[in-house]
Amino acid sequence: MKKVALAYSGGLDTSVCIPLLRERYGYDEVIAVTVDVGQPEAEIKEAKERGEKLSDSYKEVDAKEEFVHEYIFPLIKANGCYEGYVLGTAIARPLIAKHVVEVAKEEKADAVAHGCTGKGNDQLRFDAVFRATDLDVVAPVREMSLTREEEKRYAEEHGISFATEPRWSVDENIWSRSIEGSKLEDLSFVPPEEIFQWTVSADKAPENAEIIKIGFEKGIPVSLNETKMDGVSLIQKLNELGGKHGVGRTDIIEDRVLGFKARENYEHPAATILLVAHHDLEQLVLTRNELRFKDFVDSTWSELVYQGLVMDLLYESLNAFIDKTQERVNGMVYVRLEKGIARVVGRESPNALYSRDVLFDVKQEQKSAEGFSMYHGFQSRIAKRDRFASKKV
Repeated sequence: MKKVALAYSGGLDTSVCIPLLRERYGYDEVIAVTVDVGQPEAEIKEAKERGEKLSDSYKEVDAKEEFVHEYIFPLIKANGCYEGYVLGTAIARPLIAKHVVEVAKEEKADAVAHGCTGKGNDQLRFDAVFRATDLDVVAPVREMSLTREEEKRYAEEHGISFATEPRWSVDENIWSRSIEGSKLEDLSFVPPEEIFQWTVSADKAPENAEIIKIGFEKGIPVSLNETKMDGVSLIQKLNELGGKHGVGRTDIIEDRVLGFKARENYEHPAATILLVAHHDLEQLVLTRNELRFKDFVDSTWSELVYQGLVMDLLYESLNAFIDKTQERVNGMVYVRLEKGIARVVGRESPNALYSRDVLFDVKQEQKSAEGFSMYHGFQSRIAKRDRFASKKV
């Protein structure tokens, strides 16, 4: 008996894949696998109902905690961002693919499958993980070059129905919400407020600004307004707070991996707040040379994630460097939320490479700056770093 495990979202693309895998590819059993990375509860419920009806076996995996701790936290430490995009969908796909593979192995399946087209980035992100196994990889929509209209007709023929036809193509997880398609394909079309669910427009945001305090330990956000919080709860709360103030909207022309340019609209309040705060804290505690080199590392890290190459050995090496720099990224960042903007207005850290006394208060013989060399400045920063290291021990 031939078995295949399908990455299943509950949408049109993956739903038509189920009968296609039987009829066109000859699989006797199709296992639909839905991985929860923070999608809306209604979406998970709908996927479960449709998946149980259409597939031979339905599996649901709750991966929210893993998504936050093993994928989003490393992203924050790397200031993950690609051309203004906070990598929400990109960072989630390898995790989804990983769990589909795990289910396939448990069920002794012969293959894994996804419903991606041949024009987007997601196919590459799934393929990169799938092809690292000894399982066959099947992509019916891409391999059959199916159009949206052809999929709809096929769905009707097989009794696959949807209550309403979505006007926009939406992908959502705990880190971001992407909206594309329909009239948004016209680059001059101004996005209507109806496409946004997480954020209000800046003109509808409260008149009074709100200042929040975010605590970091080793580059990871651990508290909000001095209250310790687990990662999932903290991100959910910041999505709520930031969205209320209109923070976290992006409308960009994005360079896809295959060379296409595409218009993308995103909502990501928590991501905006945390990335702004984290980067600011790094400016306080890392040396100039560390910051300069880390900018390059962060950019390379983000491109690998965008391309779906989280299994690349370089990705592992970059994370090793990043983790080393984060040992001193501890402290509190004060962020002002106001009319669509998240702006850092204060920061403090026990590892700050900043001395108020040196700059302002203490009278010193300023003539000592004569003959200053980069070497002496470097030596003073090393000494401060070593003091921190000795205290840690």
